[in-house]
Amino acid sequence: MSSAALRADDVLIVIPCLNEASNLPPLLDQLIVDGGGADIVVADGGSTDGSLDIIAAYRRRYRNIHALPNPRRIQSAGVNLAVTRMGHGKTWLLRIDAHCDYPQGYMAGLLASAERRDATSVVVPMITRGQDCFQRACAQAQNSLIGTGGSPHRHVGEGRYVDHGHHALMRIDLFLQVGGYREAQSHNEDAELDLRLTAAGGRIWLEPSQAIVYHPRKTAGALLRQYFKYGEGRARTMRLHGTKLKPRQAAPLLVPVALAVLPFALLHPIFAMPALGWAVICLVYGLLLGLKARSICAAASGFAAMLMHLGWGSGYLWQHLQPNPGDRQLPALIPE
Repeated sequence: MSSAALRADDVLIVIPCLNEASNLPPLLDQLIVDGGGADIVVADGGSTDGSLDIIAAYRRRYRNIHALPNPRRIQSAGVNLAVTRMGHGKTWLLRIDAHCDYPQGYMAGLLASAERRDATSVVVPMITRGQDCFQRACAQAQNSLIGTGGSPHRHVGEGRYVDHGHHALMRIDLFLQVGGYREAQSHNEDAELDLRLTAAGGRIWLEPSQAIVYHPRKTAGALLRQYFKYGEGRARTMRLHGTKLKPRQAAPLLVPVALAVLPFALLHPIFAMPALGWAVICLVYGLLLGLKARSICAAASGFAAMLMHLGWGSGYLWQHLQPNPGDRQLPALIPE
């Protein structure tokens, strides 16, 4: 019998979901096999694309699949609700995002890493892959230095203890103790939680053998909006905890400023230099990535990176114009 089956009763698998009809069937099929009978909760935020019908069909066939309405819609609220409703008596929370692909034996591999490393959380690297041309451009950007600044969990490297990574496995007792995800935060809620987990004595292990595949946004507008929200979320986390940006995170803040002074180029060309320099660096870098990948689509990765920089930097600065985000501490979540 596999380690997943032996420990399935200890694990609560939670899938925050909103309009994921195309992704749910293969994901649920895999989790049914890999989960070894563990409870699988789909916390749905009001899907209108047929996701609810898919969940209902699976529930009729498998008693360990549960549907949970998530009236607040966002992922952080859905996970919190699932843990407080169904996490009683369980040791581990396994968070699954419906728009990702997972390696076979994912749950068992994470549990083994947690035991081997004496970790309270196991996080994983995330590799981006695209299908259509724009997605492939995004993937090249998000897998490269120009898109992520060398973030440890955005490429597969060596396993190590980290302060943050893509959320996978967490001890439920510590998750509840620190108050779970901050539900006022729709983005960067994972990094914000990791700050509280480590402050409470948690140990976060980055496990490269369980890297997952992420599918990027399909349009330029969607990518720009996504990264604006990412920037907002990071700024909110920084303001809540008084932490400082790393150099790789601070660099995109120059982009909105460079574009803001661009109209003054009508007075003197020097005002165009920051924006022009940024654009040239991104576009040339993208062309080099395209040549390396022998892909015209990958050559557009510089444009995708520009959207990511602009969105992130603008979102971060916008959040700093907003009122103070409020209390830094959260009460412990109480299971129902």
